[in-house]
Amino acid sequence: MEILTGMLKAFVVGGALCAVGQVLIDWTNLTPARILSCYVVAGVLLGAVGIYGPVAEWAGAGASVPLVGFGNTLADGVRKAVSESGLLGVFTGGLTAAAGGIAAAVFFALAAALVCRAKEKK
Repeated sequence: MEILTGMLKAFVVGGALCAVGQVLIDWTNLTPARILSCYVVAGVLLGAVGIYGPVAEWAGAGASVPLVGFGNTLADGVRKAVSESGLLGVFTGGLTAAAGGIAAAVFFALAAALVCRAKEKK
Protein backbone atom coordinates (compact mmCIF):
# COMPACT_ATOMS: atom_id res chain seq x y z
CA MET A 1 0.00 0.00 0.00
CA GLU A 2 2.93 2.32 0.75
CA ILE A 3 4.24 1.90 -2.80
CA LEU A 4 0.87 2.86 -4.29
CA THR A 5 0.69 5.95 -2.10
CA GLY A 6 4.17 6.99 -3.20
CA MET A 7 3.28 6.47 -6.86
CA LEU A 8 0.08 8.48 -6.46
CA LYS A 9 1.98 11.37 -4.85
CA ALA A 10 4.56 11.33 -7.65
CA PHE A 11 1.85 11.20 -10.30
CA VAL A 12 -0.11 14.11 -8.81
CA VAL A 13 2.89 16.41 -8.31
CA GLY A 14 4.58 15.52 -11.61
CA GLY A 15 1.26 15.84 -13.43
CA ALA A 16 0.62 19.23 -11.85
CA LEU A 17 4.03 20.48 -12.99
CA CYS A 18 3.33 19.23 -16.52
CA ALA A 19 -0.14 20.78 -16.48
CA VAL A 20 1.31 24.16 -15.52
CA GLY A 21 3.75 23.89 -18.42
CA GLN A 22 0.95 23.00 -20.83
CA VAL A 23 -1.14 25.95 -19.65
CA LEU A 24 1.84 28.26 -20.18
CA ILE A 25 2.31 26.87 -23.71
CA ASP A 26 -1.38 27.22 -24.59
CA TRP A 27 -2.19 30.58 -23.01
CA THR A 28 1.01 32.61 -23.30
CA ASN A 29 3.48 33.53 -26.00
CA LEU A 30 6.33 31.89 -24.10
CA THR A 31 8.40 29.43 -26.09
CA PRO A 32 8.99 25.95 -24.67
CA ALA A 33 12.66 26.83 -24.13
CA ARG A 34 11.71 29.82 -21.99
CA ILE A 35 9.24 27.75 -20.00
CA LEU A 36 11.90 25.12 -19.33
CA SER A 37 14.33 27.83 -18.25
CA CYS A 38 11.68 29.27 -15.95
CA TYR A 39 11.18 25.81 -14.41
CA VAL A 40 14.90 25.51 -13.63
CA VAL A 41 15.01 29.03 -12.14
CA ALA A 42 11.86 28.32 -10.11
CA GLY A 43 13.52 25.18 -8.74
CA VAL A 44 16.62 27.15 -7.78
CA LEU A 45 14.58 29.85 -6.06
CA LEU A 46 12.24 27.44 -4.27
CA GLY A 47 15.22 25.33 -3.21
CA ALA A 48 17.14 28.37 -2.00
CA VAL A 49 14.34 29.47 0.32
CA GLY A 50 13.78 25.91 1.57
CA ILE A 51 10.33 25.27 0.11
CA TYR A 52 11.12 22.70 -2.56
CA GLY A 53 13.05 20.27 -0.35
CA PRO A 54 10.06 19.18 1.74
CA VAL A 55 7.87 18.98 -1.38
CA ALA A 56 10.45 16.78 -3.13
CA GLU A 57 10.79 14.58 -0.07
CA TRP A 58 7.01 14.14 0.12
CA ALA A 59 6.39 13.64 -3.62
CA GLY A 60 9.50 11.64 -4.48
CA ALA A 61 10.24 11.27 -8.20
CA GLY A 62 7.24 13.41 -9.14
CA ALA A 63 9.14 16.43 -7.84
CA SER A 64 12.76 15.41 -8.24
CA VAL A 65 12.74 14.25 -11.88
CA PRO A 66 11.25 17.33 -13.65
CA LEU A 67 13.38 20.39 -14.41
CA VAL A 68 12.24 22.08 -11.22
CA GLY A 69 14.00 19.26 -9.38
CA PHE A 70 17.16 19.93 -11.40
CA GLY A 71 17.07 23.56 -10.27
CA ASN A 72 16.61 22.41 -6.70
CA THR A 73 19.63 20.11 -7.06
CA LEU A 74 21.69 23.08 -8.26
CA ALA A 75 20.60 25.19 -5.27
CA ASP A 76 21.40 22.39 -2.80
CA GLY A 77 24.82 21.87 -4.35
CA VAL A 78 25.66 25.55 -4.14
CA ARG A 79 24.44 25.74 -0.53
CA LYS A 80 26.62 22.79 0.51
CA ALA A 81 29.68 23.99 -1.42
CA VAL A 82 29.44 27.50 0.03
CA SER A 83 29.35 26.08 3.55
CA GLU A 84 32.44 23.96 2.79
CA SER A 85 34.50 26.16 0.43
CA GLY A 86 33.20 29.68 0.94
CA LEU A 87 32.70 31.97 -2.05
CA LEU A 88 34.32 29.50 -4.45
CA GLY A 89 31.39 27.15 -3.78
CA VAL A 90 29.07 29.54 -5.62
CA PHE A 91 30.83 28.61 -8.85
CA THR A 92 31.55 24.92 -8.22
CA GLY A 93 28.61 23.69 -6.14
CA GLY A 94 25.98 23.52 -8.85
CA LEU A 95 28.28 21.76 -11.28
CA THR A 96 29.36 19.20 -8.71
CA ALA A 97 25.81 18.46 -7.57
CA ALA A 98 24.42 18.09 -11.09
CA ALA A 99 27.42 16.36 -12.66
CA GLY A 100 25.82 12.91 -12.62
CA GLY A 101 22.65 14.07 -14.35
CA ILE A 102 24.55 16.12 -16.91
CA ALA A 103 26.93 13.23 -17.64
CA ALA A 104 24.00 10.85 -18.09
CA ALA A 105 22.27 13.29 -20.46
CA VAL A 106 25.41 13.65 -22.56
CA PHE A 107 26.00 9.88 -22.63
CA PHE A 108 22.44 9.00 -23.66
CA ALA A 109 22.35 11.80 -26.25
CA LEU A 110 25.57 10.44 -27.76
CA ALA A 111 24.19 6.89 -27.70
CA ALA A 112 20.99 8.03 -29.43
CA ALA A 113 23.02 9.94 -32.03
CA LEU A 114 25.09 6.84 -32.78
CA VAL A 115 22.06 4.55 -33.07
CA CYS A 116 19.70 6.86 -34.97
CA ARG A 117 20.34 8.66 -38.21
CA ALA A 118 19.24 12.23 -38.72
CA LYS A 119 16.98 12.88 -41.68
CA GLU A 120 16.29 16.10 -43.49
CA LYS A 121 12.91 17.70 -43.02
CA LYS A 122 10.91 18.01 -46.19
